[in-house]
Amino acid sequence: MPPGISRAPVGKRPRAVRMSVELPLWRALTGYRIITLGYALALFFLNYREYAHPLGAALYMGALTVWMLLTWNRVTAPERCTKRFLTADLTIALAGILLTAVIDSPERIASGAATLPSIWAGGAVLGCAIKGGWRWAAVGSTLVAVANLVERGGAARDTIHNVLLVWVSSIAIGYIVEVARASERTLARALQIEAATRERERLARDIHDGVLQVLAMVQRRGAAIGGEAAELGRMAGEQEIALRTLVAGGLLPPQRSAAQLAEDAELVRTVTPAPAPAPTGPCDLAGLLAPYAGAAVSFAGPGTPVLLEASAAAELAAAVGAALDNVAKHAGDGARAWILLEDEPGEVIVTVRDDGPGIAEGRLADAEREGRMGVALSIRGRLRDLGGSAELLSVPGQGTEVELRVPRAGA
Repeated sequence: MPPGISRAPVGKRPRAVRMSVELPLWRALTGYRIITLGYALALFFLNYREYAHPLGAALYMGALTVWMLLTWNRVTAPERCTKRFLTADLTIALAGILLTAVIDSPERIASGAATLPSIWAGGAVLGCAIKGGWRWAAVGSTLVAVANLVERGGAARDTIHNVLLVWVSSIAIGYIVEVARASERTLARALQIEAATRERERLARDIHDGVLQVLAMVQRRGAAIGGEAAELGRMAGEQEIALRTLVAGGLLPPQRSAAQLAEDAELVRTVTPAPAPAPTGPCDLAGLLAPYAGAAVSFAGPGTPVLLEASAAAELAAAVGAALDNVAKHAGDGARAWILLEDEPGEVIVTVRDDGPGIAEGRLADAEREGRMGVALSIRGRLRDLGGSAELLSVPGQGTEVELRVPRAGA
């Protein structure tokens, strides 16, 4: 699951996940409204005696101040900024602009004096832009433009300039918000797909390391024993092909009957060993790798414990086991393998080398298409999930070397 997104409790509606660029816009709008209210009050006090009806201007500015005190936090978050609030906020701004034509003197209006709400009216339009996008911004800015033209009594040059500035800027902000929201939805979908893909790969690794290995063993042993065991081996082979096709993401082969599938499931339950409990706490990686040593496998490592997070050590040991499985399957009966464990300050390096015939060019890609995901999932997939890397070097006739690197925590 992507960072920052939590699973909602059953029966409750999940909370909306807001994009990171939207909340700063709302906070900026809150600051804009407060600052512009202070500017409008300063203009009012400076020009109080010049109004034709100063008492009316004082009543409006008082009402505007009370409105701001009651609703200053309504634009701090999108949930609080409702359509009803935006409508009321825009109505107060329009009323102030139109009242200016009645309260102020004709001479001051003709000279281009500021309206009662002044640039505070732009906050109502910006709220519409952030909440509803460019369409709401176009409606709000158009209403403010019409009110300014009515207040001025004509299309003066400075009025047209101010109207166009508010109209263009609000629509541009609304459009940017819509694009950002679309990008947020695309990013969230991509994160969901990535999380689902990682989970699918993890399950595929478990299938490859467990069920597929057992099915392959049953198929080989059944064919060797013969008789009824040969039939079980044949069914195991069919199920192995089906599972490999599913892991590879392709279409499944024709389905068997329900009775046959039940028999196959019972066979898998009988021969599949129970998974070992996962280790907890810091773990000595050398202790997990040492059991792989045997007649055909040599292990070398530091004389001191190589401590690694338990989960990372278990995954790294499983990747080494998958590499040794590939040696046993493809390098031949007489092939030998060597495991080298290196403890570096910032990372742990494990190298698995064999003296087999090597891997032909293009064979790994062919194996992945066929659903044989040992290298792609059990090795590279594990190391990628740990934040490390897996490099494979193979020369036909000279063996194969797999180098696994896992960074330490905080490195």
